[in-house]
Amino acid sequence: MSEYSTAFNAIWKGRIDTDELPELACRLHQQIQPLTAGTAAETSDSVAIIGFCSDAGVRRNQGRVGARRAPDLLRRSLANLPWTLTRPVWDAGNVVCEGEQLEAAHQALADQVSECLSAGHFPFVLGGGHEVAYGSWLGLSHYLQAQSAASGNPPRIGIINFDAHFDLRPDSNGASSGTPFYQIAQQCQANNWPFQYCCLGVSEMSNTAALFHRADQLDVTYRKDSELDITHLTETQALLQQFMADCDQLYLTIDLDVLPAAVAPGVSAPAARGVGLEILEPLIATVVASGKLKLADVAEYNPEFDIDNRTARVAARLFHCIVKRG
Repeated sequence: MSEYSTAFNAIWKGRIDTDELPELACRLHQQIQPLTAGTAAETSDSVAIIGFCSDAGVRRNQGRVGARRAPDLLRRSLANLPWTLTRPVWDAGNVVCEGEQLEAAHQALADQVSECLSAGHFPFVLGGGHEVAYGSWLGLSHYLQAQSAASGNPPRIGIINFDAHFDLRPDSNGASSGTPFYQIAQQCQANNWPFQYCCLGVSEMSNTAALFHRADQLDVTYRKDSELDITHLTETQALLQQFMADCDQLYLTIDLDVLPAAVAPGVSAPAARGVGLEILEPLIATVVASGKLKLADVAEYNPEFDIDNRTARVAARLFHCIVKRG
């Protein structure tokens, strides 16, 4: 049993608009149900929420800890979102990183993501530090590897990361919130798979020349935060479209520190500049419109430093942008 499952009713609660038509006034907390093992998706757009309670990776990366508490607090911000009666939504509980057992937590998350995909759900993972990305990707890779075994063609998984950081640090001293995409690159090399990584929002102030060099060596598609403004939006969307055209499936991960610190103060590493929602939202819409998105997560919410739940509300808005219909 997960740490979270016993608190389901205490977390998923909120406003009920009894004076409105039920089919037009439904909120997420009124529709969501606990997901038990073996529960298959009822429709092709079923959503399964998974929490990843960990800040071990942030601690190892010398960041501000506190992200471990994020998943349940993010659920509270999601609870009042408008929701359609015809879209099933499930809560698969939390994967909890005990102490420094990050590698075991990665495997547990991978198993949960893979199981949700196999059952026909769209997994949405709530981190946790950005170490969540390795476990999320591992689950998708296991699922797609099993599916592609018969054809013999390696899966072409495109990773789209909105982030101020490349997170391409070598993992020679162990996994951390700064290593997930380097770990993925190593796994792709071991499996003889293409490594297809697009990082949007990179800050020159937050990445050394060595990290830019490694990104170039790995043929990473990236754009700096200084290049992500409204005057370059069409150009960035074209870049994203070109990247996605070479991918069969997409994994979208959002590190909340990509946003300006005034918008998202509750993160492990606040951004001095950041990328605004007016840029992120149309780029997310471009990803969703591709029809290739199989998995998404948000990371680095640190409630210890949030102000008036500002960052949690932004995370809820991004969740809604990704899963909404129409």
